[in-house]
Amino acid sequence: MKSYAAVDLGASSGRVMVGRVGPDSLELSEAHRFPNRPVRLAEGLRWDILALYGGVLDGLRAAGRVDSVGIDSWAVDYGLLDADGALLGNPVHYRDARTEGIAEKVWASVPAGELYAATGLQYAPFNTLYQLVAARSTAQLAQARRLLLVPDLISYWLTGEQGTELTNASTTQLIDPRTRTWSYDVAGRLGVDLGLFAPLRQPGDPAGVLRPEVLEETGLTGPVPVTAVGSHDTASAVAAVPAGGERFAYICTGTWSLAGLELTAPVLTEESRAANFTNELGLDGTVRYLRNIMGLWLLQECERAWGEPDLGTLLREAGGVPALRSVVDAGDEAFLAPGRMPERIAEACRASGQPVPVTRAEVTRCILDSLALAHRRAVEDAQRLADHPADVVYVVGGGTRNTLLCQLTADACGLPVVAGATEAAALGNVLVQARAHGLVGDLPAMRALLTRTQPLTRYTPRGDAARWREAEARLAAR
Repeated sequence: MKSYAAVDLGASSGRVMVGRVGPDSLELSEAHRFPNRPVRLAEGLRWDILALYGGVLDGLRAAGRVDSVGIDSWAVDYGLLDADGALLGNPVHYRDARTEGIAEKVWASVPAGELYAATGLQYAPFNTLYQLVAARSTAQLAQARRLLLVPDLISYWLTGEQGTELTNASTTQLIDPRTRTWSYDVAGRLGVDLGLFAPLRQPGDPAGVLRPEVLEETGLTGPVPVTAVGSHDTASAVAAVPAGGERFAYICTGTWSLAGLELTAPVLTEESRAANFTNELGLDGTVRYLRNIMGLWLLQECERAWGEPDLGTLLREAGGVPALRSVVDAGDEAFLAPGRMPERIAEACRASGQPVPVTRAEVTRCILDSLALAHRRAVEDAQRLADHPADVVYVVGGGTRNTLLCQLTADACGLPVVAGATEAAALGNVLVQARAHGLVGDLPAMRALLTRTQPLTRYTPRGDAARWREAEARLAAR
């Protein structure tokens, strides 16, 4: 067996996990977990990237001897380096308000339909492309000589080598999903300098070795290679979907819900654009055809407003609330910013003429019903738009612990749900490293190992599907 450190940075916390992989074994343990707390400055919302890097170093120290390190994180955000390779300020948080109204400016130069046909990326106000256009006149961007997406920035600090990993690059809205390289036409028309980006890397490529200073800081004995993985955490999570065959849908649950299909080619139709589906790149030439849904962010923000009550108690009480009494659109940008989430959910229900949830249990049930309904819409729409049927839905990520959400998703989709791989991003991260070092085979072999070694729970649909159709119609009539 060999050991691999998976640095997995999420929007609310980071972790360093250690995976031990053998020919027929896969074990994952947590070495270190640390908070990811953005900081609001006078100029806007920023990531505390140095605290995150400190957490990574602490985690590698706790991990002990490892055969490789891989890094994944959330998408779209980046750090800028000057000519000496020094960081120019803390990276801007994707929830910062600087991109408000920027999309319309972009579409004036590259109409939305043309942009989608060229990049396949859904509209989201925080896509890297919009961030770069928003930063166009800033002194910081003028001074920058290199742009590194967050996991590539951490990798650079660990190794001194620069690269741009492809799965994460595909979230910038600057990649052509057909050629799997930069869209020079889009960048040129919008004045984006692609020379800022380091050369593209593929998952599994070598990304350097830990610098002597890092070895001294962590107590590790070199050489320790860093391996490029699916550095967008969703790419790593989808690699860890324990599926057999091709007729499956997946939902990666956490702060966001990413729901969709794994395809061999992008879907670039106007109908797909109107449905706000994205074509992001995955392992081995695959395309992650999915829709972004607000996810457990809605509940996390409510918990924060309520003073972090016991989640188990909250979910038990929510289970006793009548189903589908009130639902909101879990993809609505109105819920993107932090703050006042219980009140904003109540306001949305009031505005749509539905009963207003009052108690914490009622608000929680509204959120979970709404997420399940959004999962249903995404899975059904993806199958129709891609002409790719699914017989089962795999749920991976932190939401697998939420048994009520998993059951509601099965009920809403009318398909069996198989939930497992709670630390899916870390598992996918580890498996790509193991494959790069010859311990596991292709993507189906990786998934077969997951199925044999990870606990999975199956949820069978129950109840009347007509109730979900009625709730969907209620939302559509808003």
